[in-house]
Amino acid sequence: AVLESALKNPQIPISQLNILSDRDRHQLLVEFNQTQKDYPTDKCVHQLFEEQAERNPDTIAVIFENQTITYRELNHRANQLAHHLQKQGVEPESIVGICAHRSLEIIVGMLGILKAGAAYLPIDPATPADRKALMLEDARVQVLLTQQRLAESLPKTHANIVFIDTDIPTTSVCYTPRASSDNLAYVIYTSGSTGTPKGVAIEHRQLLNYLYAIEERLNLPSGASFATVSTFAADLGNTAIFPALCSGGCLHIVSQERATDPEALAQYFRRHSIDCLKIVPSHLAALLTSIAESILPRIRLILGGEAASWELIEKVRQINPDCLIFNHYGPTEATVGVLTYQVYGEELKGISETVPLGRPIANTQIYLLDSHLQPVPVGVAGELHIGGSSLARGYLNRPELTAEKFIRHPFDAQARLYKTGDLARYLPDGNIEFIGRIDNQVKIRGFRIELGEIEAALG
Repeated sequence: AVLESALKNPQIPISQLNILSDRDRHQLLVEFNQTQKDYPTDKCVHQLFEEQAERNPDTIAVIFENQTITYRELNHRANQLAHHLQKQGVEPESIVGICAHRSLEIIVGMLGILKAGAAYLPIDPATPADRKALMLEDARVQVLLTQQRLAESLPKTHANIVFIDTDIPTTSVCYTPRASSDNLAYVIYTSGSTGTPKGVAIEHRQLLNYLYAIEERLNLPSGASFATVSTFAADLGNTAIFPALCSGGCLHIVSQERATDPEALAQYFRRHSIDCLKIVPSHLAALLTSIAESILPRIRLILGGEAASWELIEKVRQINPDCLIFNHYGPTEATVGVLTYQVYGEELKGISETVPLGRPIANTQIYLLDSHLQPVPVGVAGELHIGGSSLARGYLNRPELTAEKFIRHPFDAQARLYKTGDLARYLPDGNIEFIGRIDNQVKIRGFRIELGEIEAALG
């Protein structure tokens, strides 16, 4: 193919020589990306939740430790909060911060913010005060929802502080629906290579596409129970939160103390029937060093946030052979996850060093490209680029960085691609294997950390 291309076009630079046959190129650009699905796009995520609240008002929606809340109660409390926020001047495209410990209130807060038409910005209470202040200022947060017990740990801020556990009026009220699917749904901050974290802006339509696509892949019965063990300040847990609340399921929020204590977590899983769990592989591996059998979900285990090893798969298989295991990959900039691989057997163990990332979910395209944005052949490493309906709006208030990372699509002038910085290669069957990074970003227990941010702190 290279020789043919060179003979036909002797004037062009080497970088533009075609190394793929037309058939191979078609397979990489078109066949591997046949993911079109026609999902409804006229609703927002909180409206799907409201439909479940109408359909199953007395079903338990969320459990936190020994507290429970039904769909009717959760919807009612979220409506009260939405009404209160709208009275404070919150509207579409406003960003409302939520800094709270894992609790029922955090779900009330997220839904109330979405119902008010605004976007939520989750902030982990353990985040250092100066970083909290930076996020609040950078996102121009109007209102900050928090809990009374966190009052003293909050930084100085221009935002109006509302205590979600004491300030919300308990009268029966309605909010005015204002958000459309083009509006912001949430902003999540990730590590920045210059030392400043950057806010990824996700709209309702991107979250909706993810929700429909992941529900289809997981194929769980309606009313399934999901557990989330990760921080709300990252989007890892959205694989459990929204599919649970938008399908009439039950969401179990596991406290930080319990999520890091194998004994306590095993005890919880014995007491509650958990159908689906999303967890970072290294977190699961640490938990499985002791009381193994009780920590796994009954029917679906989703691994995400970092590369998964075959040894971990083997361990899970020995403990619960009936549990389907999914490996799930995606940066925050592409709405939670874009690739999934269902582990059937170990047929790819000899070919792929780690568990493959799999294939793209619905309405998502993946391109493995070289430095000249040309597709690389099967088996050759290239930078993973993401296109399609899951792409974030961009980085909040950072147009230059958005332009640098969300580039013009080389094969479709109307679209964009996100440059992930991840090196990957196609396996012969079309699944994708993760190889490493092209830069200095590292993953610690599923968290993205730019070493430049540590250098800036040390400097």
